[in-house]
Amino acid sequence: MSNVEVDVGSWDAFRDAATAVRKAVFVKEQGVSEDEELDGNDSEAVQFLARDDEYPVGTARLRFPEPTVGRVERVAVRKPYREDGVGAALMQAVEAAARDDGATELKLHAQTHVEPFYQQLGYETVSDEFEEAGIPHVKMRKQLDG
Repeated sequence: MSNVEVDVGSWDAFRDAATAVRKAVFVKEQGVSEDEELDGNDSEAVQFLARDDEYPVGTARLRFPEPTVGRVERVAVRKPYREDGVGAALMQAVEAAARDDGATELKLHAQTHVEPFYQQLGYETVSDEFEEAGIPHVKMRKQLDG
């Protein structure tokens, strides 16, 4: 992860790069339909983009359905970068931005195979398993310190 940096920005700024990562991970690798993946909620979200030099390797978005509750969505890291700390770096950036925006709690829907990753970051599982986009998920949340 030596050259990977995480930037925070808008959908207009990150659309092409974030879409490329999400299509590679969710559509091509996991078989999620493109219509379901590109759900129309990106322009209202804070966007996060991890790049290795200029190559986009990870992305996430943050929305605020409630003023103090952030919803972390579309966390995706290209396969060759998954054990390099890119996901953790993305989540650190998301949490910092959420705190800056006044959030006291973050919620997310995690695919069950990455539940341990989020648990290591302090997220707790708060639901039984359910299916989303044909993939098993659980609801998770984390209280943010000021």
